Formats: sequence, C-alpha cells, structure tokens
Amino acid sequence: MVNTVNPVIVAIDGPSGTGKSSTSRAVADKLGLRYLDTGAMYRAITWWMLSNGVDVNDPVAVADQAGKPTLVSGTDPTAPTITVDGLDAAGPIRTQEVTAAVSAVSAVPEVRARLVELQRAAVATATDGIVVEGRDIGTTVLPAAGVKIFLTASAEARAARRSGELNGSVSVAATQAALIQRDAADSSRVASPLAKAADAIEVDTTELTLTQVIENIVALVEEKRTGS
Repeated sequence: MVNTVNPVIVAIDGPSGTGKSSTSRAVADKLGLRYLDTGAMYRAITWWMLSNGVDVNDPVAVADQAGKPTLVSGTDPTAPTITVDGLDAAGPIRTQEVTAAVSAVSAVPEVRARLVELQRAAVATATDGIVVEGRDIGTTVLPAAGVKIFLTASAEARAARRSGELNGSVSVAATQAALIQRDAADSSRVASPLAKAADAIEVDTTELTLTQVIENIVALVEEKRTGS
C-alpha cells in the first residue's frame, strides 16, 4: 500500500465508456485513497434542474439556479454516495433523461465554477490522498495533481461497454452515436473542455481488461510515490 505521509492526488480523465469509474474506484481502494466522481456531481445538479422545472437548454436559467442545490459527495471508494438537498441521488442521476441533459448543464460556466469549488474542497479534506475522476481534472480542477491519467478507448469498444452496462436496453449503434455526440459537446464547450493535460499519461483501454488497466495505474502511482 502507498505510504500516505505525503498524500497523492491522482487525476483520471477521459470520455464516457473508457472505464473511468470502475478503474478509479478500484485504484483508490487498492491504494487506500479516497475517491471522488465529479461526473456524478454534474449529473446530480442536472437532476436537480430537471426536478425543479429549470429549462436545461437555457444557460441563463441554469446559471441563475446553479447555486441553489446542496450537493454532498461521499468519498469512500467501496461505497461512494451523493446526495442533493439531503436526498440520496445515486439512482436518479443515472437515468436516460439526465444523461441526455448533462452536457448542456455542465457547459454552463456558473455550474462548472460551483462544482469545481466543491471538488477542490473535497480534495482538501482527503488527508490520505484521493483519486478524482472526470473530464477536466488534470487540466482545470487539479492542474498540480501528482499523477495524471487520460483514459481512451475506441468508440466501438466504449459503446459495447456502455450498452452492456445498460443491459442491452439501448443498441450498441445508438449508444455509439450518443457517445460520439457527447464527446463533441464536451470537447467543444468553452468552459473547461474535455482535453488531455500536457503532462498526463495516456492509457488506451481498448484491448485491456479492467484488471490490467487497474494494475497499470496502480504501478504508475506507486512509481511516482517512490520516485523510481
């Protein structure tokens, strides 16, 4: 296990379907670190907007409401939680309705500013170190992170994985089209677009098993900590 006298911050970025969540949680658990899923935070605020009748396609309306919900993210990698105004939101934030709206909401600068503040606050309390996953962690949220990983995979592999997560309720072709559309939206937004940090290590997960990806990243973190 990593010596946490000097807490390590691991930033794991990448588009949907690359295995970020499963990888990040497992790496955090293996290394005795905390874990923060920033994507869940964007989903949570999107769910709040939808639940409160805010037009998610109106950036002015979204910006006006961005400061209202209270979001709390639990950072235990074995049982991560997220609540919105005290309500468990782990299930509701994974609906197709939220998935379809999250890119529009997350593109609003006021939303990003609010959540980046919360994300940095969570990292500041993680005295044993933390793995933070998202799309702009290494570039915007935590540019000084000690280890930066950018996960990639082919669109075909990502679509197959995501369709499997949805138990085949959505075809692989439809899932791939949706992923490509979201990639374009996330990469082209003005505020903190999805991008690989200049000093991030790229890991292509297309031909790797989840176990192999986890082992690779654990080795990278341990190498960084020992200076070898």
